[in-house]
Amino acid sequence: MRKKGFAILSCTVLAMGGLFGCGEQNSGKTEIELVQYKPEAVEVFKKLEEKFNSTHDDIHLKIDSPNDAMTILKTRFVREDYPDILGIGGDINYSYFIDSNILADVSDFDGLSEVNEGYVNILEGLEFVPTEGTYGVPYVANAAGILYNRKMFQDHGWKIPTTWEELMTLCDTIQSEGILPFYFGFKDTWTCLAPWNSLAVDLAPSDVCQQVNAGNAKFSDEYRETAEKMLKLVQYGEEGPFAYGYNDACTAFANGESAMFAIGSYAVPQIKSVNPDLDIDSFVTPGSDSADGNTLNSGVDLMFAVTEDCENKEAAYEVIRFLMEDENIQLYLDDQNAVPCKSGEFNLASNLDGMKDYISSGNMTDYQDHYYPAEMAVDAQIQTFLIEQDVDAFLDKFDKDWLRYNRDIIRKVEEYNAKNK
Repeated sequence: MRKKGFAILSCTVLAMGGLFGCGEQNSGKTEIELVQYKPEAVEVFKKLEEKFNSTHDDIHLKIDSPNDAMTILKTRFVREDYPDILGIGGDINYSYFIDSNILADVSDFDGLSEVNEGYVNILEGLEFVPTEGTYGVPYVANAAGILYNRKMFQDHGWKIPTTWEELMTLCDTIQSEGILPFYFGFKDTWTCLAPWNSLAVDLAPSDVCQQVNAGNAKFSDEYRETAEKMLKLVQYGEEGPFAYGYNDACTAFANGESAMFAIGSYAVPQIKSVNPDLDIDSFVTPGSDSADGNTLNSGVDLMFAVTEDCENKEAAYEVIRFLMEDENIQLYLDDQNAVPCKSGEFNLASNLDGMKDYISSGNMTDYQDHYYPAEMAVDAQIQTFLIEQDVDAFLDKFDKDWLRYNRDIIRKVEEYNAKNK
């Protein structure tokens, strides 16, 4: 068993009780514990847990869906108290878990061959340094770009833009007809990341963070066009976008106060809660000057990883096989408005109509912020930049802060590159 180290964790101990250990026996059955991090998916996971336990005599599945799951998981890791399976997102936490040798290699899991290769590659790209093996099974993804009011577009004869110039022309046209092109809701800093990410995947190298870590690039060069186009985009939003939050933006868009909303598919349930009859579709943010340069901003929203300490890996695999069955994936998709990572025929929500070709072809690129350390607070930095509108100052600070908050990762990359020439 590999030696584990998890220096990023706080040693704060949270009270935990009633959780089963790895692979323990319960009434003659193998007990498998899955901890998943999406509190909004509690109900669908309860249904899946009940369905699994009613159809399996030899394995008992216990699914925990705690609030603030990542903090709880990290606290348990400090205690060396590991669940059998983690249900987590494909972001920097996953990167830390691989680096800390917490996750088991699942490259022998037979279900991986059915996963869209684009999402497998997205997970591989999150490794700080190339690591032999595969450490997660992608389950569902989300997609970010531009949501639009389909009926409004049809009534006015507006066409979906495929280049940056076409998007700017569309915004001018919408504005000239007395309609607000965008609602942003940038008071909640995390919303600033949505248009940033969907522009950056078109305009910056997908591995720009790795290139910077290796000393081969600077954000002040690679992110300049993204920053400049963000400033132009904000001009077509509500007056004083920093006075309105995410809920305000969802409500305004739901009520027809703007034609578009630069956000991910995850916002649709919130919007629909205000106006269930709103006909929403979406398109990929056309940040490029050429339609061929566009890519779907999509990342692994939920994947399953087996921990290195799991005592019954085959039982864990049986749980993941069950979750990967088409009807169980569809159950999750219907409940959470998600994108399947498994290849096959699934019914997707109508708000994803404009993105289906990108999904089926695998033309997708991960969110840039999945590589950003939380301590750097990039969302707040982007908000400040959009208020002050100083591109040079923003990019200069980004470069300096990156070196400050990623020095340990940069050192690992330097050591790896020196060792492997």
